[in-house]
Amino acid sequence: MRVAVVGAGVVGLAAAAALLDADHDVLCLDRTGPMAERSTGSSRIFRLAHGSADLVALAREARAGWRRWSEAAGRPLVHDVGCLVSGADTLAWTAAMRKAGAPYETVGADARIPARRGPDVALLDTTGGVIDAEGTGAHLTRRVGAAFQTRVVYLLEERGSGARVHTPEGAVDADAVLIAAGAGTSSLAAQVGLYTPTVLAHHVRFTFATTRTGPLSAWIDQSSGRMATYQHMARPGRWAVGGLLDHAATAWEAGRAEATRAAREAVLDYVRVHLDGVVPEVLDEVYCTTMAGLGDGFHLRRRGPFTAVYGDNLFKFAPLLGDLLARAVTEGTEEKVDYV
Repeated sequence: MRVAVVGAGVVGLAAAAALLDADHDVLCLDRTGPMAERSTGSSRIFRLAHGSADLVALAREARAGWRRWSEAAGRPLVHDVGCLVSGADTLAWTAAMRKAGAPYETVGADARIPARRGPDVALLDTTGGVIDAEGTGAHLTRRVGAAFQTRVVYLLEERGSGARVHTPEGAVDADAVLIAAGAGTSSLAAQVGLYTPTVLAHHVRFTFATTRTGPLSAWIDQSSGRMATYQHMARPGRWAVGGLLDHAATAWEAGRAEATRAAREAVLDYVRVHLDGVVPEVLDEVYCTTMAGLGDGFHLRRRGPFTAVYGDNLFKFAPLLGDLLARAVTEGTEEKVDYV
């Protein structure tokens, strides 16, 4: 089949690579370049821990895919430092891990995190860790190779039993189209009768210097009385912190500059009060546009030759998603599938 993949973030590239491995004729299009926008940055958290046993099981499948990708890349793409979960979701996520038969430990205040005071009780996802996002992008870009082109896609239309993808450089005809365009998915999917969430928000993650050495666990914290955060070692000597602010502060209508300012102030306050060995001076920031209100999991929508995928925190599922989407696009699937 001739397949057009719209979007070259980690999900689009993973699907394009899987389609190429299955000997399909693939063209992957993105308006900027590989691993831009929502997939940008040096690192991401990998975790098995989720609120449902089904997602834990899917994350285990994805972890096996990361091992295969690491072998093919000739370097570890996930650093096995564990992922600590503390606060409101701890009990529910522990129950889901137990139900799925996934390995975990219960730990206390001596956890390997740069906190002034660690949580009294936390879930340690021993299979979790930190994804080398830059290494992943390099690996997938090599795999996709000449099948990628920088092009703006402005219109999709159904043509007979196939599809036509319109770009300023000309139209591309395909048997099937995968829409994996992140924040741009909803506007493209709507052109072909597919609804995906349309409410967007701003999100910014900040990186700080740390004097802490040794392997530090990634950390998802929703402890009472303070801002919910996710944190991890982005690279040696660098600690990344993302804060989950009230929607009003990061709503699309607030504007990127104001949302970034609010996030920066909130995260800096958090670092000053709650972290130890982390210097409260921002060294770097990673901005992305997110779909507001989505939790963990991913969703597929299909109509005719078009398949759209959307969700939040999808990076960790990328190897699984690539294979799943390649099958969905070429073999067909239900019109609506939710993995939550």
